[in-house]
Amino acid sequence: MKFTPEQLTILGLLAAVLVMLVWGRWRYDIVAFGALVAAVVLGAVPGDNAFEGFGHPATVIIALVLVVSHGLASSGAVALLARTVLSADSSVPVHIAKISGLGALLSSFMNNVGALALLMPVDIEAARKAGRPPGWTLMPLSFATILGGLVTLIGTPPNIIISTFRERSLGAPFHMFDYAPVGFACAIAGVLFIATIGWRLIPRAKDDQAASKDPYKLDDYIAELSISENSSLDGKPMAEVEKACNQAEITLLNIIRDQQRLPNAAGWIKMQPSDVLLMEAAADKLDDFANEYGLAYVEKDRHKAEIEGAELELIEVVVRPGSAIDGRSSASLNLVDRFGVWLVGISRQGRRMQTRVRRTALLGGDVLLLLMPKERAAQFVETTGVLPLRERGLEFQDRSRALLAGGIFAAAIILSSVGALYLPIALAIVSLAYVLVGIVPLRQLYETIEWPVVVLIGSLIPIGAALESSGATAILAKGLVDISTGLPAWAVLTIIMALTMTLSDVLNNTATALVAAPIAVDVAGKLGANPDPFLMAVAVAASCAFLTPIGHKNNTLIMGPGSYSFGDYWRLGLPLEILVVAVGVPMILIFWPL
Repeated sequence: MKFTPEQLTILGLLAAVLVMLVWGRWRYDIVAFGALVAAVVLGAVPGDNAFEGFGHPATVIIALVLVVSHGLASSGAVALLARTVLSADSSVPVHIAKISGLGALLSSFMNNVGALALLMPVDIEAARKAGRPPGWTLMPLSFATILGGLVTLIGTPPNIIISTFRERSLGAPFHMFDYAPVGFACAIAGVLFIATIGWRLIPRAKDDQAASKDPYKLDDYIAELSISENSSLDGKPMAEVEKACNQAEITLLNIIRDQQRLPNAAGWIKMQPSDVLLMEAAADKLDDFANEYGLAYVEKDRHKAEIEGAELELIEVVVRPGSAIDGRSSASLNLVDRFGVWLVGISRQGRRMQTRVRRTALLGGDVLLLLMPKERAAQFVETTGVLPLRERGLEFQDRSRALLAGGIFAAAIILSSVGALYLPIALAIVSLAYVLVGIVPLRQLYETIEWPVVVLIGSLIPIGAALESSGATAILAKGLVDISTGLPAWAVLTIIMALTMTLSDVLNNTATALVAAPIAVDVAGKLGANPDPFLMAVAVAASCAFLTPIGHKNNTLIMGPGSYSFGDYWRLGLPLEILVVAVGVPMILIFWPL
């Protein structure tokens, strides 16, 4: 294969993007936008075309789908459906079948991260009532919401990307339910497998027996408590403090005085007011210890006047990937002054952190222990985009708004499906209607859109177009065809599907679809085959990221609450990916012949 300088430039940039996305040092939107700027500077993307991706139909549709998803959730439509379908007395397989089926259904028509965020507190609450660890059911729920996105055009961003790419390269897009025959078969097979066999493959934590008694107990938090003037530990030697911690089943990691750690071996040093204890403890033990010894949550004393008379509560939330607080520390967010919220502790998949809690950058999937006045909880959750890990407020939902939201959405989908309305216009009408009737408050409208995803797509579309127009995809396709010489077209299709799925396990699924789609079409051209089955294979494979917690945001979101480790996902994910290929390829060949 011989590449021109232009092709080498765009391939080099793309390779750098892939490496940096896997590395994860910088957020994916910054990486993608930086690559776009570099592509323009190096001449690989014409300056006039640099920002055409931000007005691309795929970008607009994805932004509108996020608004509609928020409307369906906030109206109570999803909560009403969940209460109707789920019950607390079901066995584990039956519960998984119900909640996974519901998750797959919801994610067919709304953002799958949103579908998981709505059902995850319900699932955790069901685990608490049934006396089982939430880790048994959270991974099945996450995978089911990913599978459900395969069914419709708006179910997942890769489907939208593939549809608009087909329109540009072949003259017509995929329509709303063109994905349904293949996607529905994969989703049904996947959910059945997960509910009957798959959930048993999830590794059981060592403390499962204890967890069954208290299934809502999460991993221990890294937390800070300070010595107050009336604390019974004031003036006590460090050795005695450590003994008290051990008796309370709390691990004392460090004692910090004037921003400096005291030496662990200096057990004779006496405690002073404002000394900070950095410790690892469960939420209930932490609160009991603070009350018993008169300890204070760090910084709380500075705001006594503001919270006097307020009813404080400890709540547990999970950081949503890409949310307003992802990648930022409590100190930089100024949580206390802005919200009256104290970050008490952080739980990060069982990893022990040695940094101060306030200065630790929060990551997607972290479980946070927060202390706040009850009346401020709703504002904090709404503004920051965190997910409370308890089912809250379902009984206060207005059913009339739920039916109205569902009716408006259903009417728009039907009109779009029969060709009466262009899909972006249909979604725009739904979004506008939701704002006008108050389902989505105007002040929340722009907060519902996940702007990093919009920037990612808008930045990578021109790069993908340059990859195709430069002829680089044709050369890559020829290389793939040459390697698979002698194999039938269906075997090459299977290889493309497997390669795309592997790439999606470590990359953002949108980026995977943008890279793989033009290569798939060129491979079909080299084989003299219909490009549609190859595009359909890329759409299915790009969304099916089950091997790692970084392949899909849903997998990241459940990592902390489910107490999963990085290596837990492949045990259920690998057979599920094999099943998707085994079901998907024959269904593609039946409904989209070569």
